[in-house]
Amino acid sequence: MYYILDNSTDPQWNLAAEEYLFKRFDQPVFRLWRNAPSIIIGLHQNAYAEINIDYVRNNNIPVVRRLSGGGAVFHDLGNVNFTFIDNRNASEETSQMFARFTKPILDALGELGIEACLKGRNDLVIDDRKFSGNAVALYKNRVLQHGTLLFSASMTNLSQALANRPENFVGKAVQSNRARVTNISEHLSQKMDVESFILFLEKYITEKMGGNYQMYSYTSEDLKNISKLKLEKYSLDSWNFGLSPAYGYSKVTRFNWGLMELYMQVEKGVIKDIRFYGNYFFMKETSLLERMFVGCLHSPESLKEIIKTINLSDYFVNITEEEFLSMFWQ
Repeated sequence: MYYILDNSTDPQWNLAAEEYLFKRFDQPVFRLWRNAPSIIIGLHQNAYAEINIDYVRNNNIPVVRRLSGGGAVFHDLGNVNFTFIDNRNASEETSQMFARFTKPILDALGELGIEACLKGRNDLVIDDRKFSGNAVALYKNRVLQHGTLLFSASMTNLSQALANRPENFVGKAVQSNRARVTNISEHLSQKMDVESFILFLEKYITEKMGGNYQMYSYTSEDLKNISKLKLEKYSLDSWNFGLSPAYGYSKVTRFNWGLMELYMQVEKGVIKDIRFYGNYFFMKETSLLERMFVGCLHSPESLKEIIKTINLSDYFVNITEEEFLSMFWQ
């Protein structure tokens, strides 16, 4: 079992390294890393709807798309990212994955005298205030889970860089969002800087959690491949932003499992193009589902016939058939 402490703070390089480790390594991996100020968006999110474009442009903040689902997050050097990559348990649901991979983090914080817990689908909280969001990705028989750990992050930059989407605050006051987030450093009985916190996490997880961890150093071949992936994917606007959706029909809805956006072009009652965006989690690629609907009649009967042949929760975890169909009509 490998562990890696990355020194790079380049978000494009770090996300390229993440994919490389995930898809090219057979060993379990534990990784700690940080990004310079940046916005990291979920695989299926509409980047233009998730960021404060003026603030991002004026402050030269890079926007990078990751491989996992979930929502947009702001990173800076006061935020520590952790990653676990392992073989997948086929019977394990996403909620069980989150519980398995966040337990070492919660145990480590407990060692520092901080009572924290997993809340909802993917958040870690202290006194009901969020300090960590987590997301998962699947590839063949492998699972990757990564999460943020707000240690001494700038709350002002965090709130200004991300768009305040009204759908994210159903039943909540928008201005209360910052109050629902906290830094770990605020809850320590003894002062610690972020570098010391990283070293503490490394030592605790690799020495006290079991697993026979071995520190891994990138080879020259690793570095070459990661740099190539950064250049050919993670530095490109076509990957990070994609195309701004401009469809004849659109609908945005927040469900209790996450946010979904549907953009669709319908001509003479037939679906010609369709895109799903959102901060949902998934077991199978949404693009596979999108292709099934192209050429389908825009009618409840036709849509129901298609979804009879699949498991919707593979594409949008925890969705119901009623919720899914409700997206297709205003």
